[in-house]
Amino acid sequence: MLKNTQQLLDIMARLRQPEDGCAWDIKQDFNSLIPYVIEEAYEVVDAIERNDMDDLCSELGDLLLQVVFHAQIAAERGHFTFEQVSEAICNKLVRRHPHVFAHAVYNSDAERHQAWEQAKANERQEKHKNTKQISILDGVAASLPALLECEIIQDRAANFGFDWTTVEPVFDKVQEELDEVKEAWASGDQAHIEEEIGDLLLVTVNLARHLNINPELALKHSTKKFSKRFQYIEQKVAATGRDLRECQLAELDRYWDEAKLALKNQP
Repeated sequence: MLKNTQQLLDIMARLRQPEDGCAWDIKQDFNSLIPYVIEEAYEVVDAIERNDMDDLCSELGDLLLQVVFHAQIAAERGHFTFEQVSEAICNKLVRRHPHVFAHAVYNSDAERHQAWEQAKANERQEKHKNTKQISILDGVAASLPALLECEIIQDRAANFGFDWTTVEPVFDKVQEELDEVKEAWASGDQAHIEEEIGDLLLVTVNLARHLNINPELALKHSTKKFSKRFQYIEQKVAATGRDLRECQLAELDRYWDEAKLALKNQP
């Protein structure tokens, strides 16, 4: 094992020593660490999006710490070790890349992707071999962000033929779902409105898939764009010595249009 990797494992074990370790580290368990795993993953993404390589190096280390932390707790409880974690992912990578490590030949990215998904399906089947029935949708983490969960589930279904073959019907479906949202809104039934909004979001994710767009990233970028434009409006209003709530919507809309032009070429 690499020297620094072993040092990290040794430090983590030392921090968890019941007699003279760190009180905070000692009291942690799998569940208490969940927020930190999520936070560190998002901080890695943030560093990548900012193209800050020094920060990315640091954040990847923080994310690796979470892996080591969980492995240490698991080892203490007799479940598995960090070495077994490494072995499992090595085996999985080799198994899922027969075109690299064996002699499989794929003639297109689509064929390679289909083989990848089939390998994952075979793994799920093996994992649940004593279960009478297994769904191709099993194994999708329920704690995923909603857009990502939706995309993964739709991908799974599409890989087994349940999908439109062209994008045109998806556009039609988006319009159909939007019309149903309007009908639900007119009814005043809040539960029905929520249901139809959910259907609209689901089919919008499907549209993004057909256009080869990551819906999670697309929404994140649009939210960032909205924030920049809104901050432009705040600055314009502040320059007049007023509060946003003192302005009419028409005036704020004019500032919004200004912001669109002023920030047009910004990322």
